[in-house]
Amino acid sequence: MASTSASLTLPVLPLDDEVVLPGMVVPLDLNDTDVRAAVEAAQAAARSEPGKPRVLLVPRIDGTYASTGVLGTVEQVGRLADGDPGALIRGRGRVQIGAGTTGPGAALWVEGTRIDQSVPEPLPGHVTDLVKEYKALATAWLRKRGAWQVVDRVQAIDDVSALADNSGYSPFLTTEQKVELLETADPVARLKLATRQLRDHLAEQDVAETIAKDVQEGVDKQQREFLLRRQLDAVRKELRELNGDSKDSAEESDDYRSRVEAADLPEKVREAALKEVDKLERSSDQSPEGSWIRTWLDTVLELPWNERTEDSYDIQGAKAVLDAEHAGLEDVKERITEYLAVRKRRGERGLGVVGGRRGGAVLALVGPPGVGKTSLGESVAHAMGRSFVRVALGGVRDEAEIRGHRRTYVGALPGRIVRAIKEAGSMNPVVLLDEIDKVGSDFRGDPAAALLEVLDPAQNHTFRDHYLEVELDLSDVVFLATANVLEAIPEALLDRMELVRLDGYTEDEKVVIARDHLLPRQLERAGLDKEEVVLEESALRKLAGEYTREAGVRTLERTVARLLRKVAAQHELGERELPFTVTDAELRALIGRPHHVPESAQDPAERRTAVPGVATGLAVTGAGGDVLYVEASLADPETGAAGLTLTGQLGDVMKESAQIALSFLRSHGAELELPVGDLKDRGVHIHFPAGAVPKDGPSAGVTMTTALASLLSGRLVRTDVAMTGEVSLTGRVLPIGGVKQKLLAAHRAGVTTVVIPKRNEPDLDDVPAEVLDTLDVHAVTDVRQVLELALAPAVNGAAPEVPVAA
Repeated sequence: MASTSASLTLPVLPLDDEVVLPGMVVPLDLNDTDVRAAVEAAQAAARSEPGKPRVLLVPRIDGTYASTGVLGTVEQVGRLADGDPGALIRGRGRVQIGAGTTGPGAALWVEGTRIDQSVPEPLPGHVTDLVKEYKALATAWLRKRGAWQVVDRVQAIDDVSALADNSGYSPFLTTEQKVELLETADPVARLKLATRQLRDHLAEQDVAETIAKDVQEGVDKQQREFLLRRQLDAVRKELRELNGDSKDSAEESDDYRSRVEAADLPEKVREAALKEVDKLERSSDQSPEGSWIRTWLDTVLELPWNERTEDSYDIQGAKAVLDAEHAGLEDVKERITEYLAVRKRRGERGLGVVGGRRGGAVLALVGPPGVGKTSLGESVAHAMGRSFVRVALGGVRDEAEIRGHRRTYVGALPGRIVRAIKEAGSMNPVVLLDEIDKVGSDFRGDPAAALLEVLDPAQNHTFRDHYLEVELDLSDVVFLATANVLEAIPEALLDRMELVRLDGYTEDEKVVIARDHLLPRQLERAGLDKEEVVLEESALRKLAGEYTREAGVRTLERTVARLLRKVAAQHELGERELPFTVTDAELRALIGRPHHVPESAQDPAERRTAVPGVATGLAVTGAGGDVLYVEASLADPETGAAGLTLTGQLGDVMKESAQIALSFLRSHGAELELPVGDLKDRGVHIHFPAGAVPKDGPSAGVTMTTALASLLSGRLVRTDVAMTGEVSLTGRVLPIGGVKQKLLAAHRAGVTTVVIPKRNEPDLDDVPAEVLDTLDVHAVTDVRQVLELALAPAVNGAAPEVPVAA
């Protein structure tokens, strides 16, 4: 690349925050002292030299001169467009500024070196591409600005240095960028710098245009939406006027204000509602907050804040209603009667509200399926003269289902408790919380924890729903919670409720329920009259005793429905004439053989206890009480499989009970005259049939001990004996739970003798008298007493035949 240099002496014309590049023509104001001094000095020097006056244009940034200036010639001196004196100066080339010197006039004179670099011809390929790129970018930028006449001028420039210096006209370049161009002597490097600056500016301009376009589109959309909404409001107004309704949207907030003021609301609720009305008046039609406020106000206004039904204080009449609608369940009936009696006396003495709280009740009805827990809620409401609402909690896993959502969420709703009060239309309904033991928890919270406040009589008079955010008085509500499994209810929640157990029905109660309630309902559903089909009491008793075996009556009702459908179908087919009386002898022909024949009614050789090592126990499951059989066997000594094997899907507590039973017999077998030597060398296997059903608990201890003693002695366990109780290592029989349910199960299974722990004797008071009359109950303290009662005498002193496991 060729370069030339020449020494010059020139007056300095400083440019404050301005940069002039070679090739540029700029007008300067001669009113500026520095400009006038430089021009006059150049004119004085030109008188002794041929050519036009010359000056050195030097950028002055914040009082500091640049190291490179531009040689400029004064083309013309005259008047500017505004009439002020001025000079037209053209930039000629770069000058490297040297030391200061002296000269005519008042200007600053410096020595400098002319810097001229040129690119050899022909241009290298990369330079040619650079020239094309710069021209393309410059053309694009000029076209955007509409400067079409300048495009041809730029395209006509072929000199690389002149093309690069042409960017000095660009208004988007900062002073620092222009100084950088000025101080870059190499034309190719300068053109690269100019190209990069122009490219960066175009990129920024594209982004700015995109943003401006998006903003403009948003503004246009808002303006269009505003216009359409105004048109829609005008159309609605016209329609209202045609329909005779003069109220428009502007009066909507006034309508809510009048509704709130006219409503019978508690003082704090009224204040909160009026605040929301104020917010509604300030919000715009397009604001989503307006719809939230309107929905909240509608919910608050629909709640029955001061509506209450009058309780029926006819105690005798309430008891008669409960007796008529439910057979048995004396505990629940007594509790409701007590509640009504206390409410009546409190009302008579002016104690209806004490400490801000009324006299509500929280009862937990726990029992197996089908005993009437859910239907009992309707009977309680009927007896008290209150509204009834059922809230199904089975499978609920979201805390917001109880306490409500925050109303800022989309689709927010109050909780189920508030919705139940709203549905009931009064503040003192009977609310049935169905299946409270089926409530679960996950990442959305624990609904059972949210129920703690709802079911606490000391707190629920100030219950706060997340959606309402105002206090709601639940102290006058009667809450009835139903559950199948007591252990599944959290302890803190159970502590807030009064527990009432429903342990199931006796056979006599089932017959009464079937006769008075189930049969009339199923006759109607089958399209039959009560005179057309009559079920004798013997048939109902056999249905309850041999065709079903449950704590409740659901299966019994399905069996009655099946029987009536069969009779109706046979009549339609012409196979049977009506009226028809069903006896117990005709049940087998209609609905098949019985499914639950008592063990005592079977052939002696077919009974489970027909061999040594099998004992009958009693257990409590989620479906009520049940009979549990325990089987024991010894392994062949030749196999060498010593130890204890347990099968039947047992829990840890039941496995420990089996170990205790085995340890007791090993240590006390001699005094019981049992061949305990077999227990040392032969493996013991204890099995609980119905292996797919999980089993746990300590109450099968005496049953396993009896089964092992029967196995070792060869004496059979009596078929009519069933037992329950926990056994200790010393042979003590310890108390257990669920005595009533177990005795009901023994009664249903045809057992006549039951062995229970002595310390459970007080629990017999809960067992119906008709059941106790059919059972011979023995209360024992030691397992030796159990063996004396349960084991049959040895036959003719024969040696025992011990069952051997395969």
